[in-house]
Amino acid sequence: MALNFFDQFMSPVFLGVPLITLATLMPMFTFLQPSPQWVSGRFTTLQTQLLNNSTFQLFAPLSPKSHSWALLIISLMIFLITINLLGLLPYTFTPTTQLSFNMAFAIPAWLATVIIGLRTQPTHAFAHLLPESTPPLLIPVLIIIETISLFIRPLALGVRLTANLTAGHLLIQLISTAVFTMMQMMPLMAVLTGTLLLLLSILEIAVAMIQAYVFVLLLSLYLQENT
Repeated sequence: MALNFFDQFMSPVFLGVPLITLATLMPMFTFLQPSPQWVSGRFTTLQTQLLNNSTFQLFAPLSPKSHSWALLIISLMIFLITINLLGLLPYTFTPTTQLSFNMAFAIPAWLATVIIGLRTQPTHAFAHLLPESTPPLLIPVLIIIETISLFIRPLALGVRLTANLTAGHLLIQLISTAVFTMMQMMPLMAVLTGTLLLLLSILEIAVAMIQAYVFVLLLSLYLQENT
């Protein structure tokens, strides 16, 4: 039987309903709601501490004008981390392996930062297209290059997240297939390969969290340029 390793990235459909919708809504049910009690549980305390540290790391270098974006960016980071981690569970689907899904977040967020820069400080926003002390002959070329690099930013956001998660899932499936194939013929090699699979799975957990953080970190840097 021929096995297509890319079948795992196809959006599953059950009774005509795409399950990517269910996978997208899952982060809403994985985090605890704020408790009115004075003393909260350990998980809630850990969750609050992680959110506070992430908010400080992302917005400490930014100007106070950017702090109004804290709720949006932190919520996006939590959403991406949760979806990436849930996608590592067996028999699940990871929406962030779809480029269209990631671009649906990257383009509006990037466009919002550009529009804010054009509205609040248009001169500074257009100044990014032309570095200082540029020779007159290079001015048209540099403007074209900087404009292209500006419009490539959302594509880079989406492709980076998609490529890293897709590569990790493919490696896990390839190695797990090799483990099952060698279990009867070479048990020792199967155990060694299984150990490698375990280490790779731990690495993928870290990658899932780091890539979500990098996504919102780059968004915060774009926001810093325009505020």
